[in-house]
Amino acid sequence: MISGRDVMAAAQTGTGKTAGFTLPMLERLCHGARAGRRQIRALVLTPTRELAAQVLDNVRQYSCHLPLRSEVVFGGVKINPQIQRLAQGVDVLVATPGRLLDLHQQGAVRFEAVECLVLDEADRMLDMGFIHDIRRLLSRLPERRQTLLFSATFSAPIRKLAQGMLHHPLQIQVAPANQTARSVEQTVHPCDMGRKAALLTHLIRSEDWQQVLVFSRTKHGANKVADQLNQEGLVAAAIHGNKSQGARTRALQGFKDGSVRVLVATDIAARGIDIQQLPHVVNLDLPNVAEDYVHRIGRTGRAGESGHAISLVAAEEALLLKAIERLTGEALPRVEIQGFEPTVLSAPPLDLSGGRGRRSPQGRNGQGRNSQSRNSQSRNSQSRSSHQPRRSPGRA
Repeated sequence: MISGRDVMAAAQTGTGKTAGFTLPMLERLCHGARAGRRQIRALVLTPTRELAAQVLDNVRQYSCHLPLRSEVVFGGVKINPQIQRLAQGVDVLVATPGRLLDLHQQGAVRFEAVECLVLDEADRMLDMGFIHDIRRLLSRLPERRQTLLFSATFSAPIRKLAQGMLHHPLQIQVAPANQTARSVEQTVHPCDMGRKAALLTHLIRSEDWQQVLVFSRTKHGANKVADQLNQEGLVAAAIHGNKSQGARTRALQGFKDGSVRVLVATDIAARGIDIQQLPHVVNLDLPNVAEDYVHRIGRTGRAGESGHAISLVAAEEALLLKAIERLTGEALPRVEIQGFEPTVLSAPPLDLSGGRGRRSPQGRNGQGRNSQSRNSQSRNSQSRSSHQPRRSPGRA
């Protein structure tokens, strides 16, 4: 990056990619002219508000002794304060695509001074349907710029996007695609669909988990399980696209400072959650898309730290589990919990129709539209034993 060459990098979460692009970017900006009114010199695009805020925190941490200004803009909050903060110009702007387009259309930000463009988690931006916003932004940026694209994988859509925006890029792959971190212990607890919340409560109490990130497939499911945990005396909060930015910020801060013991999140809302030494991640529901499993459990075991990823799997989710194991090349150990052994041995798959979740025209808020919907994958049955909790390496 210091040489000014375009870069296309595949890197999983927790590999230090933010520092990888931020530090050389700051070094470059220190030797150039300051930004003029409403100008920006480096632009970082992210798919979600949480990730944007996290990247800004990193940028400010790394540049705390440098004469550089950095800001963040995203939807879901009032636009006028953002317009005021951009008026004097900023060296580094972290933004979600929709809000940035709104600001540009209002004349609040100018692009002619952009030297560097970073697309962070570009695969997720495509999943959320931001491709049209990204293309509109690209058409307004200077031709002479450095562009860096970061993605979990080099999928066909990512390569197609890169062809139109990168010039002879250096390609870097930090880890093999869809590989889970070796520092993360993975466990499957088979159970009935209707007993997942009770099993989650049991595990938190019996194992004395003090900080747990729980993934729910839907916003309604996240709210429901958070309410159930609170009723059981376990302080929990839910974050998803329907929550206000203030509520999401408070929930995340509470989770970081320990006042919230359990954070229940949807896949999109969890992007940008960066908790040092997060010990436990629980998949209350398996994701509809196997690749999302890798993203989820990447919230723990970051930077070589140990972590534990637990999946509560019902008979209806058996094929989803097999898809995950096929993707990662790992057979996940099954451990039945006494008192929660599954009674449903075979069940038809849940109806998860509705597509992969592309973004449709409506208000911009830094979250993809209809982003929680995923393509259905069938599920088949799991076997059951009536013995004490045991571990077995076989597939369901």
